[in-house]
Amino acid sequence: MKAPEVKKLSSDDLKTEATRLRRELFDFRCKLTTDKVADNSRICKARRDLARILTEQTARKAATAA
Repeated sequence: MKAPEVKKLSSDDLKTEATRLRRELFDFRCKLTTDKVADNSRICKARRDLARILTEQTARKAATAA
């Protein structure tokens, strides 16, 4: 998910997507300890997507507070 796509999402969608990505990262960590993960690059992509979403949430909070 790219930054322009994240900016188009509503606040509720951002929360839902952040929860989904956190769950996905948790599952990846569990799989890494028990099995081999087929696509290691997906972990990095999920972390970046989560960071983009959290950054957008923080920016929106700052905009409403100012």
